[in-house]
Amino acid sequence: MKHLIITAAFFAVSASQGLAEDIITTPFDGSFDDATFAVESAIVGQGLVIDYVSHVGEMLNRTGADVGSDKQIFAAADIFIFCSAKISREVMEADPMNIGYCPYGIFVTEDDDGVKVGYRSYPDGPMQKVQTLLSGIVEEAVGD
Repeated sequence: MKHLIITAAFFAVSASQGLAEDIITTPFDGSFDDATFAVESAIVGQGLVIDYVSHVGEMLNRTGADVGSDKQIFAAADIFIFCSAKISREVMEADPMNIGYCPYGIFVTEDDDGVKVGYRSYPDGPMQKVQTLLSGIVEEAVGD
């Protein structure tokens, strides 16, 4: 139940922020499994704990017929959900409402265009610390 609540909160925050913010993606030269391993390793390598991995691709593929769709969006898609106590404290001390951006997520997708790793961008100001963290994790994962 805890994981369902965390995932629901993540998507509720994402939906409430709309699509005004950009999604930043980077191609991954390798398989989906290699990309998820690289992202997980890069997150843990930063001393962070992954709270949950949301298997969005599996859910979309499993429920498509139930909602009247036969379109496959992703061959696979996972979102790694985590937080940084240090950076979260810094950005929330600057503005307590920055809680709305927590937890943070990095996704891995596979579709007809290949495997991608990405995250949403954050607004100027204190939240750029989070964006810098996510950017660094993605760069490490994709080998840039």
